[in-house]
Parts: sequence; C-alpha cells; structure tokens
Amino acid sequence: MEFHEMELPKKVIIGYNLLRRISEVCPILSNYQDIVIISGPNVFNKYAHLLEEGIDNFNKAMIYKVDRSSWDIINHLIRTLPLERKATYIIGLGGGKVIDVAKMVAYKLNKHFISIPTAPSHDGIASQFVSIRSLSRAYSYLAKPPLAIIIDIDVVSSAPKRLVASGVGDALAKFTAVKDWYLSKIRTGEYYGDYSANLALLGARMVSKHAGGIGRGFKESIRVLVEALISDGVAAGIAGSSRPCSGSEHLFSHALDIYSSQHALHGEQCGVGAIIMMYLHGGNYNRIKRALKKAGAPTNSNELGIDEKNIIKALVMARNVRPERYTILSEVKMDEKMAKEVAMETGVI
Repeated sequence: MEFHEMELPKKVIIGYNLLRRISEVCPILSNYQDIVIISGPNVFNKYAHLLEEGIDNFNKAMIYKVDRSSWDIINHLIRTLPLERKATYIIGLGGGKVIDVAKMVAYKLNKHFISIPTAPSHDGIASQFVSIRSLSRAYSYLAKPPLAIIIDIDVVSSAPKRLVASGVGDALAKFTAVKDWYLSKIRTGEYYGDYSANLALLGARMVSKHAGGIGRGFKESIRVLVEALISDGVAAGIAGSSRPCSGSEHLFSHALDIYSSQHALHGEQCGVGAIIMMYLHGGNYNRIKRALKKAGAPTNSNELGIDEKNIIKALVMARNVRPERYTILSEVKMDEKMAKEVAMETGVI
C-alpha cells in the first residue's frame, strides 16, 4: 500500500443528560437549513420529548422511522429525501441498524451525518463502515465517519441488557480480528497498521477488564464500553479499512446471517465467533469466554438461540463470505467434522 486516507469523526461528545441539550453541546446543529432524523419507531417515541427540548426548531425536522437495515430502505430514503427540502444534517438516532442506514443515506446524498446511538451494540456508531445484510457476499461498505457523535450515558445505560452485551461481543472480537490482520501481513504482505491494531486491542482489553461492571449495569463501566467502541471506529479510520475491527469472527457471524434461518444480534454472534477463532489461533479463548459471561453475553449456541447444526454450517461456509480477506480460516480445511470438533472443544455446542 503506497498510501491510504484516514477519515475520523470531527467531534465526539460523551456525557450525561445530553439529549435535551443537543444544540447546546453541539452548536453546529443550531445553524442549519433542515435536519433529517432517521430513527426506529420505538426509540423515537421514547426519546422524542427529549429531542424536542434539545434541538432548536425541532418541529421543522423531517422524521423517518425505519425498522431494519436493508438496501431497499436505504434506496427508498435516497430517492425520497432529494424531493423534500434540502437537509444540512442527517441524524441517526437509535441502535446499530438505524445508525448504519442513516450513515449510508448521508454518504450517498453527500450530507453531514451525526450519530446519536441509544445503545452501545456495535462499533458502527463511530466508523466509516456500514454493515448491510443482503444475500451478496459483500457485507461491509465504505461510507464516511460521522461529523459528530453524541452519546448520552444515561440513555445508552438504560438500553436493553442484551444490546449492551452485544456491544461487549463486538469489542472483544478485536482480539481475533487483529490476529487475523497480522496473519495476513505475514502470509500475503497485506498492510498492517501497528498503531490502529493496538488501539483496537486496547479497547478489547478495557472492556474485558470492566465486563463485570458492564454486566451489572454500572454507568461508568458502560461508558468504558462506549469509549472502546468509539476507539474501534477510530482505529478503522486510521487503518483505512475495517481490518482492525473485523476478522474471521465477523465472517462467522455473516455466514450465520446468510445460511441460517436463526439469527442473534451481530455482536453476540461475533463474540461467540471470537471464542472459536481464538481457539484456532491457539490463543486463550477462555479469556474471551469469561469476559462474555461476566457481561451477560452468549457464549454458546443455546444462549444464542441458534441450532447446533447451523453453527457448524456457518463455520464451514464462513471462509467463502469474503474469500479475498485472509484470516485463520484461510489456513484450515474446515469441513463439518472439524467444525463440530472445534465447536465442541470450545463449548460453543
């Protein structure tokens, strides 16, 4: 790689009681033509009264409610918004799926994107990458990082425990993602960014350290999780790719999405995938398992709610999701027999 471009968020604001003070803490929102807010129906109904207090001229904002992350919804919004008033900012208010939709719409329409997550469920809250579920093999799409990220700790701490635990799984997945990235450097000569890799690892270590507090709902521990997920997004921006954040454990999760009729949350699947992939790397997979348990995150197929046969099938197919991405799965001949043995050895099934 001769060069790569780093794109990072311009402003990150973390604190308490922020939703009702958005225009105060993020003055750029006080000077706009129009604002588009993309949110989930339940999340918007829950927090609309705070936004009304916090955003100047909130009554003039265009509101779009989405219930999933998909290309048909994104394309519909891309077609619809230019027909409306010209928006200066597009705000994503909600969990990971809503953030991804808003981010991609803003990117396609060349608008400023502001990320306001209501749950710390994955690292997309801060990165320039978007994960859209489809039947194609490409899952990670390049967009732009948020102009600003506003995180109200009171809000994200009150998110359903399952969403918080999912964020833990995505943060701990960096242990194996970085190992895969370094392995690719050795085997293929792929660019490896030592700084961005260690930034992602730092977040994983901090989340592991605070996993018990996160599981018990301590706000300061959940703040550590949020900051780790933000630093993961920054690590991807520094690397110029999703490599420090996404490896074989993500391929496993994507394979489940494609080949299994049963799905768990993205971070939940990545956390369980990280257990298996760390075992394949010959590393301390029990460390990941212990941290997931402390945080209340799944560590096996039963807790994921996914049939064992689908875990095995996903392990066999994971390498084919992104065959151009070299990971530990590129080095093993993963057939059904081996997949079953590995899953049983790690306690995943």
